[in-house]
Amino acid sequence: MPDSDLDSPAWVVPPGAYLKTREAPFARPAKPLSRYLAMRDGCRIAIDAWLPEGATGPVPTVMIVTPYYRRFRLCEGGSGDATPNAGKFIDVLVPRGYAVVVVDVRGTGASFGTRDSFRSPKEREDSREIIDWIIGQPWSDGRIGATGISYPGAASDFLASTGHPAVKAIAPLFAVWDTYADNYYPGGILLKQLAKSYDDLMIAMDHDRRDLLKNFIYFANPDLAGPHPVDEDMDGTLLAQALHEHLGNFRQPDFMGEFRFREEALPYDAGFSSASFSPYSVSAGIRPDVAVFACSGWMDGAGYANGAISRFLTLRDNPVHLLLGPWDHGARCNVSPWRARVEPEFALLGELLRFFDDYLMERATGLEAEARIHYFSLHGEEWRAAAAWPPVGAVHRLHLAADATLADAAPRDAGSDHAQADFSLGSGNGTRYERIAGINSTTYHADWAERAAPLTCWTSAPLDADMELTGHGLADLWFACSEPDASIFVYLSEVEADGSVRYVTEGLLRALHRKESPAPDRYRTTWPFRSFRREDAAPLVPGQAERIRIPLLPISWVFREGSRIRLSIAGADADHCVQVPHGRPPRFTLLRGGDRASAVELPLRKR
Repeated sequence: MPDSDLDSPAWVVPPGAYLKTREAPFARPAKPLSRYLAMRDGCRIAIDAWLPEGATGPVPTVMIVTPYYRRFRLCEGGSGDATPNAGKFIDVLVPRGYAVVVVDVRGTGASFGTRDSFRSPKEREDSREIIDWIIGQPWSDGRIGATGISYPGAASDFLASTGHPAVKAIAPLFAVWDTYADNYYPGGILLKQLAKSYDDLMIAMDHDRRDLLKNFIYFANPDLAGPHPVDEDMDGTLLAQALHEHLGNFRQPDFMGEFRFREEALPYDAGFSSASFSPYSVSAGIRPDVAVFACSGWMDGAGYANGAISRFLTLRDNPVHLLLGPWDHGARCNVSPWRARVEPEFALLGELLRFFDDYLMERATGLEAEARIHYFSLHGEEWRAAAAWPPVGAVHRLHLAADATLADAAPRDAGSDHAQADFSLGSGNGTRYERIAGINSTTYHADWAERAAPLTCWTSAPLDADMELTGHGLADLWFACSEPDASIFVYLSEVEADGSVRYVTEGLLRALHRKESPAPDRYRTTWPFRSFRREDAAPLVPGQAERIRIPLLPISWVFREGSRIRLSIAGADADHCVQVPHGRPPRFTLLRGGDRASAVELPLRKR
């Protein structure tokens, strides 16, 4: 089934219908105005300003702040999209009356400077100065928006957090709220390949290593010939100087290794921690009148959907819209096993355009009549609308029981099950983790039945009706371990009536970080919150059972009548996560029944 919105009753006016009827009276110019802007410290930042041809008065501006080149130069006689990161936004917004300003982050593209961080606070201050320049231009009406996918999406959060009065609307798409938990350390467990893969990409781009860049499918066009110089740099001399400065940029594996605990300061900079490059830390600076469009997908990395939901919950005084689709990172693919085709059919750009039309251009779009939340329910293959998160309030508790079953009632008699961690097992390729590392994926968890077969599991009786799960499931475990630390992976599957086993979602937690804390105002959640701070970390007492609650990543999924629900547990994901503890695979004991009854809680309702 497609993920198209056109025939969905979830919208009064579907995004695709809005896009189709929205007039586009202007033209995209053949090339942008391109120049350097000098920042407060003298660093020169490269910008492209795409202005709507035919517009006679000032227009609103949408900013895209990116480390992935604002624009490529094409080889002599070459062809292709010179703006693979921003082009689709330029194509939709500029003909409809918006200026789009695309910025090379300092230390990247044609910009000068050296990067000292992933999403450096310096970039936030740069964005403030660029806003000042924009609103001083004769083509600007003084109203600023921002958008982008992944890094540029989070950059829009930082831009709004400056509190600049010109910023009216931001659309962080597939963007983290917390770089620690949403990206590199989900559940406090380091993703071992992500930093290396991302570093390979940034070396290829920042150093203009085209021999390396061709290895990434997004930039495989051989006609892409490095970053495009600005207009004033006629012979490329300034670009060469900027690229030389990039050689001093930080290296991602070394950098991320400094942040084993959330919000722990660098030893050489007491004011810099993982919070410094996470939008939640500056969310209080976002004025309540700034509109926000938060978007993610159910297979969007290690926790980007959590980021979108927390953004929605945290900025509760703002007009916030939340969209959660059947997508991977950046909506490159429709991840549903029942999809009609790989490419999404949903009109995401129509939804984005309507959002900016309403809040930035102040057009009458009818957006106020739409629900604030839209989400796609997999296996139901339909869009749903909701007024609040979570949409499903009722929680169904399935208890671990004898004979590897999940029971509706907790067993009276206490018992236990055991699981031995196998450090050779993993979830394979085609998972939520590849795309965020710039690795191409088109099919997701196709081999899940084989991958899940060796895991200790508990399975329910067949369902007597279709049941919709929407929200965060929760593994509520009474757990003992043979080692003082462990990684705990829990997986939820649907076992269909014909025996097919479908991956639904997962949760993971390093036992060292099991302590729960109240969620702070700048980082609201509806699932158990962990600080992941050093002072809250504590080893397990081997053999001593403790209650550990592990939230599953959010999902909307319809379990079909006759299907069974399965919970599985593992002590490793060798394909993506580091061993915990190193070289000492632990043995788990899961208690069931009596006064220490392990269970899984699921927000379920009849479809």
